Amino acid sequence: MPTLQLKLTPVLQAPAQAALAAELTQLTATVLGKRPEVTAVLLEPVPQWFIGGVPVTQATAWLAISITAGTNTAEQKEAFVAQAYALLQRHLGSLAPASYVIVHELPASDWGYGGQTQAARQAARQRAAQPA
Repeated sequence: MPTLQLKLTPVLQAPAQAALAAELTQLTATVLGKRPEVTAVLLEPVPQWFIGGVPVTQATAWLAISITAGTNTAEQKEAFVAQAYALLQRHLGSLAPASYVIVHELPASDWGYGGQTQAARQAARQRAAQPA
């Protein structure tokens, strides 16, 4: 149930936004093994970006993904950062140097979806797997 938050400039048209969200969802499934049906992508256009206190005219992006702690290896996270950055470059062109991809790992007890934490979901799966 990863969530991806993408802040970017320039503002993309709706079809380009949908394509980017679909590719980020697929990348998350392929590289991190996450389920697409519970992957949320939030796109937030930023009207003006500053780096070093100076307005930037070049394309810029800040992508943060939240995943449950301990569900991915360091190598998977490294691959995700590299491939997500490359994906952003394909969609936005040359990115300003201070463009970021961030992986946030959250404890299973600290987040969830559908009103249930990831820890509660894990516990329910374990109970269901135990012989009666």
